[in-house]
Amino acid sequence: MPSETQTIMLKVAAVLWVVWGLVHALAGAIVLVSDATGGVQAIADGVPSETLALDYPAAVGGILNQHGWNLGWFGIATIVGAVFIWRGNLTAIWVTGMIGGLADLGYLLFVDFPGYVNFFPGTVMTFVSGSAIVLSFWVWLSNRDRQHVA
Repeated sequence: MPSETQTIMLKVAAVLWVVWGLVHALAGAIVLVSDATGGVQAIADGVPSETLALDYPAAVGGILNQHGWNLGWFGIATIVGAVFIWRGNLTAIWVTGMIGGLADLGYLLFVDFPGYVNFFPGTVMTFVSGSAIVLSFWVWLSNRDRQHVA
């Protein structure tokens, strides 16, 4: 049974996952309704938009739509996971952390580190997911240690 402090930490982590999920679901929708140029410009907002205004092949649009779809389901899945984390489900910590954390790891490595995006909202969302992971895994580890002692 989580302590009062642990319960608060899980609720904070859940709120962070909801914020992260909403931003990613919205980003997915934006990419899905945009043409290829608009999708690339929406994602790579740290690059001058005129350098990205090209006549992209249809395959690029398909790849961007697949990326938008993934952003959307990552977002929705983390929102659902947040509900379970709020309720104290320790398994949801793992599932939600894997979905949001691994999605953000790819973003960090291939889009953020090379400098293709602005700090807000992209890099900020990495801090949001990282904070949610740290808080919720602290609770998970604390409970795991207590279960081994009992």
